[in-house]
Amino acid sequence: MANFNTHLNTAFMVSGTLSLTVYKAGLVDDSGFLMCVALGTIGGLLPDLDSDNSTPIKLGFNITSFIFAFGLVMHWRSELSLLSLIVLWLAGYCFMRYTVFAVFTNMTVHRGVIHSVPYMAILGLGLTCLSYYVLQLPLTASWFYGLFLFGGALVHLLLDEVYSVNLSNMKMKRSSGTAMKFYQHKDKWWYLLIYTVLAMLLYLTPPFEPFWQQLRDPAPWAQLKVGILPDIVEDMLRERP
Repeated sequence: MANFNTHLNTAFMVSGTLSLTVYKAGLVDDSGFLMCVALGTIGGLLPDLDSDNSTPIKLGFNITSFIFAFGLVMHWRSELSLLSLIVLWLAGYCFMRYTVFAVFTNMTVHRGVIHSVPYMAILGLGLTCLSYYVLQLPLTASWFYGLFLFGGALVHLLLDEVYSVNLSNMKMKRSSGTAMKFYQHKDKWWYLLIYTVLAMLLYLTPPFEPFWQQLRDPAPWAQLKVGILPDIVEDMLRERP
């Protein structure tokens, strides 16, 4: 399968190109452009959350542990002494980094249900709902954020499938078919739960039709077409006989 750097660089390039496209079309603003790039890149690392020794899971749990410990200290800062806050900080960090991490890694298997298309769809739709209903972000931005996260994850899964082909003799490796999957019979009960959650999210997601109508509007794409080439190149093309 593809390594960490391949996933990171490919997801960044794909999400960066698509983000620039929708930004130049006027569909997202400056902050939306940066968020789309970041979320697409993060999405390109998400499927490896089920790998016990992967860089994304270690980095993710380190960051989560720091945030969790910081949140505990901020919540109790006015009620506890300095020494108690230090103990709370260390206890909170160690609990997340070692206890929760150990439970998570023992419950997950690499290229299991997490490493699948419907699971990544849940994360993308979940982000869309969170952005729209909780963070009160605009409809267009909320859908773009969820789609870029999901799109980055699809890039990851596709890369793993491509790397499962031995191009030297055009044979399929043993890992073929374990990356971009929608169902595995041995995990049928997990997939039943996943598709149930996915159906609920599809029901709860913000309206898609206005977002789709905005994408189908020819005006933004006409604006993009005008500025697709540098002015000097467009002048040269117009001057050609």
